[in-house]
Amino acid sequence: MWLIGWGAGDVTEPMRRVLVKLSGEALAAPDGYWLYAQTLAALAQDIAETTRAGFELAIVVGGGNVIRGSRMAQAGWIDRPTADSMGMLATVMNSLALETALNAAGVPARTMSAVSMPTICETYARQPALHHLARGQVVVLAGGTGNPFFTTDTAAVLRGAELHCDAVLKATQVDGVYSADPKTDPHAVRYDRLTHGEAIRRDLKVMDTAAFALARENRLTVIVGSIHAPSSVKAILADGAPATIVAP
Repeated sequence: MWLIGWGAGDVTEPMRRVLVKLSGEALAAPDGYWLYAQTLAALAQDIAETTRAGFELAIVVGGGNVIRGSRMAQAGWIDRPTADSMGMLATVMNSLALETALNAAGVPARTMSAVSMPTICETYARQPALHHLARGQVVVLAGGTGNPFFTTDTAAVLRGAELHCDAVLKATQVDGVYSADPKTDPHAVRYDRLTHGEAIRRDLKVMDTAAFALARENRLTVIVGSIHAPSSVKAILADGAPATIVAP
């Protein structure tokens, strides 16, 4: 079980229950198609290995491979609440696809949506979600917060706090938090550890400010690492692959 050091001289704390935030783009095919079967299968296998290592997982999936509400609203032809509602529906589609892949990999999984659609999946409620986690099921959380103007990063931190998670892992495109985009700035500095306040003051873009502020308020650790090989969810949580810890 992975241990988080809380600071010099502090006792390390074990992690068992983790909220994993996946971007929708992580599910896209190389040719740009919104879903890629091989990626879903590999991701499901990674999550299966992580659960076998002793972790309880809840997962929030973004919808950026289908639609980004904020970008559509900025284009000016549709208002932000409507565009965000469309984005929430995209996360439901991604979550159902991931649930199917997890079940095929032998991992019991349950999609729960903050936007009620009971003929398609279970509506999110905190107590049933806790029950599913306690029974060893992976809970895939769709629909964001169920409200416009909030990102799936904020939804991930909100659900992580609600479900008594030990940490939120943002599995992203890079192996940690950088001072600038390492793909465009060769002088970008990678941080091994930050506080929530430092992440907010430095306006680091790996998560939005509302998500970091909510994590700070709830003293919830955020881990940022790469979803791409050689890293993975299991590599970060169980094997100590490179990642940035944002903690109180």
